[in-house]
Amino acid sequence: MSVTGDKQDVRNRVWNRLEAVGAVDGDAHGRIPNFHGAVEAAARLAALPQWQSALVVKASPDRPQAPARAKALEDSKTLYMAVPKLAQERPFYHLNPLLADHAPTDAATTDMAAAYAPTVEVDSMQPIDLVIIGCVAVNAQGARLGKGAGYADIEISLLIDAGLISDRTTITTTVHDLQVLDDEAIPEEPHDFRLDWIITPTRTIECPRSPRPQGLDWNRLPIEKIAAIPALAARRP
Repeated sequence: MSVTGDKQDVRNRVWNRLEAVGAVDGDAHGRIPNFHGAVEAAARLAALPQWQSALVVKASPDRPQAPARAKALEDSKTLYMAVPKLAQERPFYHLNPLLADHAPTDAATTDMAAAYAPTVEVDSMQPIDLVIIGCVAVNAQGARLGKGAGYADIEISLLIDAGLISDRTTITTTVHDLQVLDDEAIPEEPHDFRLDWIITPTRTIECPRSPRPQGLDWNRLPIEKIAAIPALAARRP
């Protein structure tokens, strides 16, 4: 079986597990699961020393990470959130300006961002101290699976190429306990990056530190994917 097929098997198993015990709102399949306990996981994430020292945070736009995005705004951190599918020329929202008129919990939502938040180009962003990624499955070694679209890997590689993510950047996720496969192997490919910390509603898991990817691998990016992401098309060699 291919690595892609192996990955999908793991995703399906985790999605089924979450739905079987009613641990998610709505259908988990095909999504970053909107797990119960996301608020508690965000509070646990905010207790990390790396969070407390971080000035600039980049977060995924996934719904279960909304409490963590709100906490970043509450804690007066500069917060960027990816535009879904990186589909705009300026591929990240800057959420802090929304606080002038909205509470952090409202400003952190994707609907509010899409309606009112300014978008920014990669070259105008500040270096990232901490990243929050949405995941489907993770293990204690820091291996991770998203929902399979590949946008998280592109975001990270794009920001590495721009010099905004480095070895000093902390990469985290918030997930349900049932999404953690502990020491079970998760299929990985060379472009996949690993996590430094996994936060659940009940656990704080420090992962072994691993090297960051080297940035965008243009040879493996499909031409149609490059064309669909303006920030990639503008940087294509």
